[in-house]
Amino acid sequence: QVQLVESGGGLVQAGGSLRLSCAASGRISSINTMGWYRQAPGKQRELVAPVTSGGSTNYVDSVKGRFTIFRDNTKNTEYLQINSLRPEDTAKYYCKADVLGFLRLTYWGQGTQVPVSS
Repeated sequence: QVQLVESGGGLVQAGGSLRLSCAASGRISSINTMGWYRQAPGKQRELVAPVTSGGSTNYVDSVKGRFTIFRDNTKNTEYLQINSLRPEDTAKYYCKADVLGFLRLTYWGQGTQVPVSS
């Protein structure tokens, strides 16, 4: 079994910064694409940014220039550096990972809240 554990969320003022972490543990041979998603109250979950095993990244337009996704493959951990936070960034942030263990499966973290006050 594989677990993803997120950390780093919390209340922050607009203009502030946070770093979210997501550590994968368990029966892992390798991890392909990892990513961060978010779900704001009353809205659908959206992809914020993926990062491949080779470090290639992409971002939803609303976060470009403010968010940075990166990973440490030696620690099976991905990160999301969030700068210049805006109230509209308020959401529950989830990490996702495509993991090759005994089988290739997709796993989700439990989510971490990021409320942004104006």
